[in-house]
Amino acid sequence: QIQLVDSGGGSVQSGGSLRLSCTVSGEPYRHYCMGWFRQAPGKEREGVAFLDTDGTKDFADSVEGRFTISQGNAANTLYLQMNSLNADDTAMYYCAAGPRDNGCPRVSSGYWYWGQGTQVTVSS
Repeated sequence: QIQLVDSGGGSVQSGGSLRLSCTVSGEPYRHYCMGWFRQAPGKEREGVAFLDTDGTKDFADSVEGRFTISQGNAANTLYLQMNSLNADDTAMYYCAAGPRDNGCPRVSSGYWYWGQGTQVTVSS
């Protein structure tokens, strides 16, 4: 069974950058759709970045052009590079893995395995 560990969160000023890591064990992440989700207090969990099993990447409109997904030199690490951060990006961020079904799901209910989350706080 795949296991995920999130890390890399922290506090930055508006306009700054952070890189989140998702360390995967148990199974290769390429067997799964991989997603990065975030949840701010009082809001629903939303998907911001997705990696399909064929390497195709997709991003929510709110982060398009600012966030990117990359794969580490080690085969078990994914990164979410976040640039030009603003206060609206403040949230708990989660890495998730789920089965592919006519593409990768864009909602949290489509993902079965989750990291523990890492907090990102952006101050203006």
